[in-house]
Amino acid sequence: MALKNSQDFYSGLLFCIVGGAFAWGATSYDVGTAAQMGPGYFPLMLGLLLVALGVAITVKAFGGLHAQAQVIGPWAWRPLLCILLANVLFGILLVGLPSVGLPAMGMWVAIIVMTVVASMARKGFSFKESVVQGVILSMGSYLVFVLGLNLQFPVWPAFLYG
Repeated sequence: MALKNSQDFYSGLLFCIVGGAFAWGATSYDVGTAAQMGPGYFPLMLGLLLVALGVAITVKAFGGLHAQAQVIGPWAWRPLLCILLANVLFGILLVGLPSVGLPAMGMWVAIIVMTVVASMARKGFSFKESVVQGVILSMGSYLVFVLGLNLQFPVWPAFLYG
C-alpha cells in the first residue's frame, strides 16, 4: 500500500508524538484509578487517546485502492509568523521587558496589539476592523477578569439550573 495523503500521514504522526509525550510525562505523577484519579490520570488518558487518534489518521493516510494521492502544499509562512509574533508581543507588552527598559503596557494595549498582529495573518486584513475587535476584546476582558462581572445569559430553561 502506498502513501496517498501526506497531510494525514504527517498530522497523524504529530498526534502520536504529542500524545506519547503527554502520556510519558504523566507517568511521573500518581495515576490512580478511574474511581480515584490521581494528578497523572487525565494527562495519561488524554495522551493515549491522542496516540490512538494519530494511529487512526496515519493508517487512513495510506487510503484504499482508488484513493488519489495528495501532497502537502507550501508552508503558510505569513500566518505562522503573525500568530507567533502576536503571542510574543502580548507577553512582552503585558509585563514589559525590564532588561531593555520597556515598561509594562497593560492588558488593554497588549490585547489590542495582539489582535491587530494576529489579524495580519489573513488575506483580507483591515487595520480599522482589527483595532475595533481588539478594543471589544479588551473591554470584555476588563469586565470579566478585572471587575469580576458574572455574565450569565439565560440560554437554557430555568429548570435545568437546579
